[in-house]
Order: sequence, then C-alpha cells, then structure tokens
Amino acid sequence: MAEIQLPQLGESVTEGTITKWFKAVGDAVAEDEVLFEVSTDKVDSEVPSPVGGVLTEIRVAEGDTVDVGTVIAVVGDGAAAPAAAPAPAAAAPEPEPAPAPVVEAAPAPAPTPTPAPAPAPAPAPAPAPAPAPVAAAPAAATAGQVLSPIVRRLINDYGLDASRIAGTGPDGRITRSDVEAAIRSGVASSTSVASASASTSAAPSGQRRATPAPRSGTGDTVEPLNNIRRRTGEHMVMSKQVSPHAYTIVEVDYENVERVRRAHRDDFRAAEGFGLTYLPFISRAVIDALRNYPHMNASVGDGELIVHNYVNLAIAVDLDFTGLLAPVIHEADDKRLRAIARDIHDLAGRARSKQLSADDISGGTFTLSNSGSFGSHLVLPIINQPQVAIISTDGVHRKPVVVNGVDGSESIAIHSVGMLAMSWDHRAFDGAYAAAFLRDVKEIIETRDWEAEL
Repeated sequence: MAEIQLPQLGESVTEGTITKWFKAVGDAVAEDEVLFEVSTDKVDSEVPSPVGGVLTEIRVAEGDTVDVGTVIAVVGDGAAAPAAAPAPAAAAPEPEPAPAPVVEAAPAPAPTPTPAPAPAPAPAPAPAPAPAPVAAAPAAATAGQVLSPIVRRLINDYGLDASRIAGTGPDGRITRSDVEAAIRSGVASSTSVASASASTSAAPSGQRRATPAPRSGTGDTVEPLNNIRRRTGEHMVMSKQVSPHAYTIVEVDYENVERVRRAHRDDFRAAEGFGLTYLPFISRAVIDALRNYPHMNASVGDGELIVHNYVNLAIAVDLDFTGLLAPVIHEADDKRLRAIARDIHDLAGRARSKQLSADDISGGTFTLSNSGSFGSHLVLPIINQPQVAIISTDGVHRKPVVVNGVDGSESIAIHSVGMLAMSWDHRAFDGAYAAAFLRDVKEIIETRDWEAEL
C-alpha cells in the first residue's frame, strides 16, 4: 500500500486545489499514469501516480484545497477491498437518530412565542435595524457549511445561494463541479442577487460592489471562468493599475532570417522533430540586445529598480484558446539559437499538456508575446509584472520594401516584413532608452549571420 501525497509544485507553492480525479476508487493505476489534476495560484498541472496498483481510497475530494505533503489518496496492490473507503460514508447515517430527539425538543420552544403579549415591546422592533438582517442573508446561505476556498470563492463571485446547490461530494459536500453545474443551469442565484443589490446600495459612496451580470436564462450559455482565466484577469488589471504603460513599435525586415529558414527548414525538422519559426531568431536578438540595455531586463521593487544580471526569457503560450501561460527559459543568455528553439518547443508542449511546474513559470525577467502565428498586424501587450517590458511578435507578411545597394543605389524588392511592438514601464526608463533598445533588436535580426548561428 502506498500513500499518495500532494507533491511540491514549486518553491513558493504551499497548497493546491484538487480540480479533477482521473481515476475512481477501485480503478487500476499504472506508474506514471495521470492520476489527478491540481490547481495552484500559479498553474494547473496533471500529476502522474508515483506507483502502480489499485486506487483503494480518495481522501481529498474535487474542489478541496490542501497543503503540500497532505495524503490525498491510497494505492494498494488490489488485495484490499476498495469498497472499504465508501463504507464509512454509508455508516454516517447512524448519527441520524440524534436529530430525532431534537425534533421532540422543537415543540418546547414553540410555547415561547405563545406568550406573545410581547407585542408591548413593539417599540423595540421599530428602531430595529431590519435592513441589516437582509444584508446578512447571503452569509446565512453558506453558514455552517464546510466549503473549500475555491468553492466558496466561486459561490461568492457568481452570487449563488449555497443552500440551493445539491452537493455530490462525500456527506453531501458541495464540490467545484456542483457549483459550475449550478452556474451553467442558472439556478441558485435569485436570493443572492437580491441581497447583493441591497448590499450595493448600502455600500459607502465610491465603493461599488461588483454584482453578478444579469442572465436571461434563455439563449445564453454560462461558462465559469477557469483558474487561469481568473488569474490572468487579476494579474492584467493589477499591471495596468501599477505600471504607466508606454509603447514603442518598429517595423522589421525579416528577409535575412527568411533566407536561412528556407534553406534549413527540412534539415532542421528532420533533426529536431519540429519546425523552425521566427520566434527563436527574435528571442536570440532580444537576449543579445538586453546586454547593452540592462534596465530593460529588470523588475520594479518597493521604490527601486532591480536590474537582473541574467536573462530568464518568458514566452507567452496560448492554451488552445482556454488560457495563457508564460513559461520561462531560465538563463537564456547562455543559450544559442538551436537550444532556444528546443526550449520554446518543450515549454509550449508541456504548457498545453499541463505538465509545467510552478517553477517553470516563475522568475521571468523579460517576456515575448507571440501573436504572429495568427497573422496579427499590431498587438499592444500588457506588461507581465513585476517586469518592466514585454514585446509582441506580430505576423510576418510579404510586401514591397526599399532596398539599398552597396553602391548607394535604391531599388524595390519583395521581402518578409513584420512589426515588433513593445509595452514598457515609464517608471523604469524613458522613450529614448526604449527606442534605442528596440532599434538594436531590429538591427540584430536584419544583419546577423544567422547561417553561422544555426
């Protein structure tokens, strides 16, 4: 028998929420087979089983948050009857007789209302803060219920009444799936919507409480925001609030890169197993330009600029339109083009298959956001805090450009051209510094001997 613990998912991660079990009690589990999915404040990850056997017990239900190191399941050799785990749940009804005596006692309190001559203290109800109980109604909806932090948060965010949600977890406990089902069906919200409007009107001036968006119930599909969507939204709103965003944009002639890509495309794919895109070339140029402009490779602290003497390059990865992560190539300044291309491919693949650890998305010092694969013309990204700059690599298109000959002559040619747009924090430096840095990135891309580099 082996106890499965919630693993350490990153240096700064102390807890995680079990979002999904891929196996049920009694199922066979192979070593390294995905057993469960866990969500932290940094990343969602699928975790494989460290051992093989039969899942005999699940101790942490979906939607529950536990500390790192907590035993969340037990895997045995199959000899022990897995039904033993559900048995305690069946035994739970035994304490049910206890409520019966309570029912007998209930009539006793009933006589107390009969001495209703207490209408005389009618003046007391007059000044009574009757509105206050209305505001307290939402709290009563969850009072006395054991809810995990993520379930409680969803209930509060969507203005739901927990008493109207049927729990499918152990002992009728409400799970994350139960809340999401209630959100999709549009039930369990009327009570809290009314109380939310009451509490909004009672809120002090200038402190409006967010109220749930109205739902018609017909013709709408309600989709709960997943963990990544919520975290991304919170992070981006915070970034816009703390950083005075400014923007610098240059047009880059990629013909020098395109020639090398065309010449080596087939050989590169045969050797590496994936295609050679523009992103590794741009990454290499950015890394080299950061050496000359160290304040671009920095983080904003408490009244200070922390300049990093290494480059941890974060690359934004789209998760099939369900979210966005920015895994990090650590110590990228020690790597050449081919190694950078491998790291980008590896991190992107692991991000989409939920195989990243929290450390894989921590410690970035500069970020590239790659919208170019979708053919975008110009994207102005939001700074990835606490960094001071981020570059959007937009689509590359064939277009006519002016070409200067060695003898000073000019001619028109068709080249591969695209935009690089940089958002930067005006607290860290000024426009001239940002423009000079982007000029160097452009020059490296257009003039470096990429044939030799590859």
